[in-house]
Amino acid sequence: MGVFCVLLDVLNDEYYMSLALDMAAKAAGQTGINPVVGCVIVKEGRIVGIGTHLKRGEGHAEVHALRMAGAEAEGATAYVTLEPCSHHGKTPPCCERLIDAKVARVVVAATDPNPVVSGRGLARLRDNGIEVREGLLADRSHAMNEKFNKYITTGMPFVTLKTASTLDGKIATVDNHSRWVTGAVAREQTHTLRHQHNAIMVGIGTLTADDPMLTTRAEVPALHPARVIVDSKLRIPLDARVVTDKTAPTIVLTTDGADAGKRQALEAAGVAVVAAGDGPAVDLTAALKELGRREIGSVLLEGGGKLNGAMLEAGLIDKMVLYYAPKLIGGDLAPSNFSFEGRKLMSEAIMLDRVQVEMAGEDICVIGYPRNRSGHGEAKGE
Repeated sequence: MGVFCVLLDVLNDEYYMSLALDMAAKAAGQTGINPVVGCVIVKEGRIVGIGTHLKRGEGHAEVHALRMAGAEAEGATAYVTLEPCSHHGKTPPCCERLIDAKVARVVVAATDPNPVVSGRGLARLRDNGIEVREGLLADRSHAMNEKFNKYITTGMPFVTLKTASTLDGKIATVDNHSRWVTGAVAREQTHTLRHQHNAIMVGIGTLTADDPMLTTRAEVPALHPARVIVDSKLRIPLDARVVTDKTAPTIVLTTDGADAGKRQALEAAGVAVVAAGDGPAVDLTAALKELGRREIGSVLLEGGGKLNGAMLEAGLIDKMVLYYAPKLIGGDLAPSNFSFEGRKLMSEAIMLDRVQVEMAGEDICVIGYPRNRSGHGEAKGE
């Protein structure tokens, strides 16, 4: 008879917080510029309430969990992945809900990164006699809310660059043939990334070459982020699919000197046209600030080599997801995933921190965070 070994999780604070974090992670992409948050309420060894923040402007995770728990919330412990809010926004403060429910203890993974309110929710709980433990599995909470954390502290969207190239860095052949560089698994993961960001950004070169829809085509229905096109001269055709299909909002980033008649035609077609800079190319830093003002807190950059290179040189990329197919196609004129002036010394190379390498079907996926990204060039785009 075979021997079965079962590894049991230990019932403790970490066990329940891990459950709350797992629930929160599943809602990535659904909450707009809000963070993803999970809450588990436990009383006398039983889970009596669970909740996840599902949509901006609607009940937070604590509200859903407290509704489920009802009267059993009194004297219970609430495990929350992010500090309960203490201010009136689109919903009432969650710390007041926990106080009114008479919970005995609150365990929090991470404090609110917003410097205006950070720590106030915890102080409010303690002032009302509730025991508070903070910092449990904080790294996991910070990681799943990396987009929110940047946006709430800087007003700038978190930018994830995604590329798909051959091992020699080519995104298409010399004849510009690109379907498909990577396999089905990598493409499916790309659509999940789209679901998890507020906007997709491409340059006008990519748009005119492929006329992409820039929508999320997953196995099940998913969210469609806004489409952002960097187009300094307003070359975007009025019959482009991002203009005509109305599946998601489209924003064109251009310059002050762009053709006024074309701008008027695009706006009549329902496209938002945003001027960023008075030079010959789009000021990418100013453009991202404007996207932030429009409450776009995260951007998935799926540009060609020129836009990718400009964003990288300007230090505007926060995270990189690089897919490499096990192929070599060569060609000096074949387009590459990055095109920029480049560094003169190897010591000046842009390094990636926190690197993860995993397989996506037959393809290799490298995930990392640019380390020395202060910017060596002007933030100018197509």
